[in-house]
Parts: sequence; C-alpha cells; structure tokens
Amino acid sequence: MTIRHLKIFITVAECGSMNTAARQLFLSQPTISQAIRELEEYYDTRLFDRLSRRLYITPIGQELLNNAYQVVGQFQQLERNMQKRHQKDIIRIGSTITIGSCLISNVLNDFQQALPETETYTFIGNTHMIEEKLLKSELDIAIVEGEIHHRDLIIIPSIRDFLVLGCSLDHPFAKRDRVHVKELEDQKFVMREPGSGTRALFDKFIKRHNLNIHTSWEATCPDAFRNAILYNQCLAVVSVRLLERDIRSRQIHIFNPQSDELERSFSLVYHKDKVFTPSMNAIRQIITQYQQPDWLNNIPVGILSEQ
Repeated sequence: MTIRHLKIFITVAECGSMNTAARQLFLSQPTISQAIRELEEYYDTRLFDRLSRRLYITPIGQELLNNAYQVVGQFQQLERNMQKRHQKDIIRIGSTITIGSCLISNVLNDFQQALPETETYTFIGNTHMIEEKLLKSELDIAIVEGEIHHRDLIIIPSIRDFLVLGCSLDHPFAKRDRVHVKELEDQKFVMREPGSGTRALFDKFIKRHNLNIHTSWEATCPDAFRNAILYNQCLAVVSVRLLERDIRSRQIHIFNPQSDELERSFSLVYHKDKVFTPSMNAIRQIITQYQQPDWLNNIPVGILSEQ
C-alpha cells in the first residue's frame, strides 16, 4: 500500500466511478481498477459495492477514506515543507567552545548581513566533538582551536590566537611584571576538559617544561573559568580572546609567554568531499577580519619567562 494507492482511492470515492477517476487522474481505467483491487487484497476487505455500474463505498471503505484524507494531507504538507527547505539555503556551522564564547556571534552577525536569506544552525562543542560531527556530515563547516587529525578533513588556518596566563588582582602574581615558568609548580589551576584544543596545547607546554600542575577545577563553561580565576584564586592558561572583557576592565592580569609555543591558529575545517558552497566561502572570507586582538596594545601585560 502506497500514497499513490490512497490518492487513487480518494478520487474514486469522490467520483463514484472508476472511469471518471481515470479521466481526472489522467490514468487508464485498468490502472485505477488494479489499484483498488490491490487495496482490497491488502486489507482483505471490500471497499466498494458495485451496483448498476456505480460504486458505493462500504462502511469499512468510509473508515479508510477518513484516514486516507489525513494521511495524504500530511504527506502533501511534508512535500510542501521539504520543497520550501530545498529552496532555502541552510548552512550548519560548528564552533569550539573558546570560539563560541568570543567570536562566533560576531561572525554570524556578519554572515547574516552578507547573506540575509540563508538560514544558519550553530553547534558548539570541543574539538573532538566537532571533528566527529564533520565526519558524520552533521555539520557543513567549522571553526576550531584544536588540532584536527583525520585525513578526510581539510584544515585552513585562518585566525591567529595565543594562550596567556591569567590571574585575579588578588593573586600574588598580579603585582608582578614577570613570572617564571617553574613558579607555576603546585599552583591551583582551572583547566579545560580532555578533548579541548586549549587543554591539548597547554598539556604540551606542561610536558615540555616538566611541570607539576595542580588541577583544582576542570570546566568547559567560560563563566566557570572566569569565576575560578576571579573568586577562587585559580590560575588559567586560556585564549586571550576568552578573557577579553575582564582583561580590558582590568579585573584579570595576564602574562604573555616569552616564546611562541602557546601560539596557535583558529582553523576553518570541512570534509574533503564537501561541495564548497557560496555560504561556506562567505564564512571563510568573514573570519579573516578577526586576525588580531588590537585592544591588547593599551593593556599592561606581564611576561611568563623561561629564564
């Protein structure tokens, strides 16, 4: 039994004649007869009484007709909805948590101005989650801070970023211009969760300097990071962009690493088999506007020293 069977059945019931239904549907009379016969065999019941060359619907046929109107109506609505969605361009954008907290809203606003007719869907998660969704074609494109390893994904470094050491103004480090890497030993830290690009980069830093870091907090939420720094005397090594509000308001003091080992790029990522659409190209062009956090030029910044 198919939607086609039900459409033919409805037309026959409304016309009271297979010949009339055949003309209305531009089908042959044998085709109409076969469809009704297949329906009756499928439900093992008689749908029409045939009296004096006219068809009269049976009580069971009437019950089927009532349900058929609903089913066909729902199917037609589904078709209309899908046709509308097919006509409207939709882009599914992934963003890692740092980027989702400090950049993606501005990127989406710029995108809506450039392509106002295009709908957007945004998913925010850590780098590992974004990678999985790109591989499953659940996202069209993504902006990530972490390293992508799967060979089926195209990676385009697009935005310069770097991690800084941050502390509250109540922390002993806040009154200093320079902190040595070894002084991070046994300090309380708020850390990103495993699977995060920020965590992976800082873990490499810890290993290279053979540090013993005390993880006091582990969090994915930027507000939890901020609170752990401001109110719980924790240190954090995170993207300078993530702390912009508190750095600019002088609530958090930061230290730039002396070397470039905590520098990285936010990268545009998509599947190698994905057709690169105008919407995806618009995202690529827009994010080039966010290369450098120039507001840092007027902020007093300490040094995280290795010597």
